Amino acid sequence: MLGNFTYCNPTKIYFGKGAVDGLKEELPKYGKNVLLVYGGGSVKRNGIYDKVVAILKECGKEVFEDAGVMPNPTVEKLAEGVQRARAAKADLILAVGGGSVCDYAKAVSVSVNCDEDPWEKYYIRFEEPTCKIVPVGCVLTMVGTGSEMNGGSVITNRAQKLKIGHVFGEEVFPKFSCLDPEYTYTLPEYQMVAGFYDIMSHILEQYFSGTDDNTSDYLMEGLLRSLIHSARIAKEAPKNYEARSNIMWTATWALNTLVAKGKTTDWEVHMLGQAVGALTDATHGMTLAAVSMPYYRHILPYGLPKFKRYAVNVWGVDPAGKTDEQVAQEGLAAMESWMRGLGLVMNITDLGANEGMLDDLVKSTLIMQGGYKVLTPEEVRAIFKESL
Repeated sequence: MLGNFTYCNPTKIYFGKGAVDGLKEELPKYGKNVLLVYGGGSVKRNGIYDKVVAILKECGKEVFEDAGVMPNPTVEKLAEGVQRARAAKADLILAVGGGSVCDYAKAVSVSVNCDEDPWEKYYIRFEEPTCKIVPVGCVLTMVGTGSEMNGGSVITNRAQKLKIGHVFGEEVFPKFSCLDPEYTYTLPEYQMVAGFYDIMSHILEQYFSGTDDNTSDYLMEGLLRSLIHSARIAKEAPKNYEARSNIMWTATWALNTLVAKGKTTDWEVHMLGQAVGALTDATHGMTLAAVSMPYYRHILPYGLPKFKRYAVNVWGVDPAGKTDEQVAQEGLAAMESWMRGLGLVMNITDLGANEGMLDDLVKSTLIMQGGYKVLTPEEVRAIFKESL
């Protein structure tokens, strides 16, 4: 039975070719000072930076910059961003980049006026902001995280060997996001396919929970089929607009909170993957891919009916003459074949992890309660060992 819930998503989306022109409609709504946040400089090389800055100037904005946001933003970088935003007296934080840049911008937005340690308040105690929040807007250049339409923000504390996400309420959601699929064309293949798996993992984390007949599951099965189909096309033809636009829109719907409604959700793959990322600084989507198959094979017996449904409805497995276990395992085998075809990393050793890290990996993994099996520390260790 679908439980009671409240749903609101306040983010306005501008989607398609030329979506960045949506800035001309949005920017006049905010004050003069804009903190422009971006990563390692690819936005300058591909011309997106110049286009955004030209629009900011056209709209009469004073532009302050916060560059160098890394793929796994750190507490040190967050502290730097807070100082830059304060110095700029930012009226708007504009994130131009992928999910990490969007995540980071949201972390800065709730920390600028915070009189406590943001790491302790938001990422250890998981409290909501009680201070004034600086609004955020996004111009997306990489798909995968869904950060352009949610309140999620992941920060890494290398000293504590922790990578933790806080899902903030709707007041922290980006006020608007510009999504032009062509802006993702220059992404290296490694980052592109990592993003594809991040999308899949987001959907599966919500899908593999609950036993009721839930509308959200039907939506997710459609999103998964679209992603599987389009990812194969994009792997061979990265500039296929139809495939890249479908993937971009699927990524947004995978984690804009809609399909989570009525679901307990799991998120243990993310906790496992983020532990790997905290210790190795590896690409997020690849850390998820590297731990997924051992995890799902471990919990399959506890959620067998859903794994069978996944095999049949998503991967087209014919159940005739097979046990439920055989059908479910065939579905996971099809998933693994698809992953390998994309060139995803399938073990954590290739990401820089080793057996000597097992203790730290286990300690860095948060145990979630919403999936088909609540893991013990011993099970976490076994999954990591199988992932090596």
